[in-house]
Amino acid sequence: MGIFNRSKNTAATTAAPAATAAQGPDLAHLTGDYTIDAAHSKIGFAVRHAMVTNVRGEFAEYEGKLHLDGSDPAASTAELVIKVASISTGQAQRDEHLRTGDFFDAAAHPEITFKSTTAEQVDGDTYRLHGDLTIKGTTRPVVLDLEFTGSATDVYGANRVGFEGGTSVDRTSWGLTYNAALETGGVLIGEKVKLTLDISAVRAS
Repeated sequence: MGIFNRSKNTAATTAAPAATAAQGPDLAHLTGDYTIDAAHSKIGFAVRHAMVTNVRGEFAEYEGKLHLDGSDPAASTAELVIKVASISTGQAQRDEHLRTGDFFDAAAHPEITFKSTTAEQVDGDTYRLHGDLTIKGTTRPVVLDLEFTGSATDVYGANRVGFEGGTSVDRTSWGLTYNAALETGGVLIGEKVKLTLDISAVRAS
């Protein structure tokens, strides 16, 4: 069984071997509680700037936890809390602007949160995690497409699992509506934001 929920196989009995192969390896041995290791993970984003390029950034401070259940995959969960003030795009003046009321309003809304609602296996090591994303006091549903990248025991004896993936969202759905018109047409900042996750999580002892 995989970590996350899978669709029930409704194919005929003769097709069962192929369906089983598509489900990927048995990951029941990974059942347990995990803490995201922020030192070896990354939560990033990219947004179109001036209609011609992308500005990329990340959040440096966050914490999260996973519960992976191989025996009952639907019981797997994920939670994440991001510190808005830790936003970094490599340009200090832009970062300060992002923390103001024009964008995230970090003083009034210091955290971005995600809490999963359901999960499913798409195929093999590919999973889809549904959940609620809260930004600037507004909560909207999102869907994260994730790939299970593996598990290992590190040199300190800690058991780790990895996932990577992300989603695309419309920032205006969370009240991040600031923009400016360009003289040549179009707007300074795109509304579509690509969110990326590269997660390493350590199993609780």
